[in-house]
Amino acid sequence: MIILETERLYLRPFIQDDINTLYSIFSDDETMLYYPAPFNLEQTQKWIEKNQHRYDIDGYGLWGVCLKETEELIGDCGLIKQYVDGKTEVEIGYHINKNYWSKGFATEAARACKTYGYDQLDLNRLISIINPKNTPSIRVAEKIEFNLEKESVIFDKTHFIYAGKKT
Repeated sequence: MIILETERLYLRPFIQDDINTLYSIFSDDETMLYYPAPFNLEQTQKWIEKNQHRYDIDGYGLWGVCLKETEELIGDCGLIKQYVDGKTEVEIGYHINKNYWSKGFATEAARACKTYGYDQLDLNRLISIINPKNTPSIRVAEKIEFNLEKESVIFDKTHFIYAGKKT
């Protein structure tokens, strides 16, 4: 089932068969540099299950990002509820396989998720939570017209909160 489609990508719910491909992305030190640590296989499995639970409870979550041309799963992007400074926010999150970095895929997927959040879910505001050292993710947030709003301590570390509002 395709949730979103862009020129080069489609986003779909994760399935159990995605575990090995996702593990190859999430176990990579460079890809997970701004996380506390790369994921092991069990953490990757729980991550898939957590997103499947989000689909059931919230109606959205992080989805698999696939290339239309080859149907290859190259990462994730989607919307997830986060608790920031005492309130629930909806974040656009993304990870792309490092073999596909600097090709605009994260921006393309994030822009589609932004449109989906505003138009399909009728959200008025979306955020991205970004490690201040993660320059590529900052660029993605800026390309989808999010602005640096503040710094907040989330997950026991200082993060930038980039935000955008429905116009």
